Amino acid sequence: MNLRNLFILSILSSISFSAISQEAWYQTAVKDTALAKTLGADEYGMKSYVMAFLKAGPNRSQSQAEAAQLQKAHLNNITRLANEGTLVLAGPFLDEGDVRGIYIFNVQTVEEAKALTESDPAIQAGRLVMELHPWYGSAALMKVNEIHNSFPTKEF
Repeated sequence: MNLRNLFILSILSSISFSAISQEAWYQTAVKDTALAKTLGADEYGMKSYVMAFLKAGPNRSQSQAEAAQLQKAHLNNITRLANEGTLVLAGPFLDEGDVRGIYIFNVQTVEEAKALTESDPAIQAGRLVMELHPWYGSAALMKVNEIHNSFPTKEF
């Protein structure tokens, strides 16, 4: 056997062993169908959400004290929605652009998400506006708040 044939044989062997081990792993992987069902996952492990882009609103002329008070009320509203299970994920962007942050809502329609955003004091004051979009993502996101709540955090 020449060197070229030996090289080709070794590559083919490694590909077939890799394919066999991946297939064996897939066949023996434990799929938690009960958890998937609890989280609302479809056959792909995904579900529908509504994503919100929080943008700078038309009314940002509040005093520093008023802006701080609105921010605290905004964060308390986020906590309330997360505790209710309707807000899966929230967070600010770290730059100073017009898009200030995101929400991912555990609701089926943009209309439901719009009703939830209207409960935000920063939205009510015009400091923020929301841009809402239907979104399809991993149902595992439903565990984010549970995990987050197990971390030590400062109060607002």
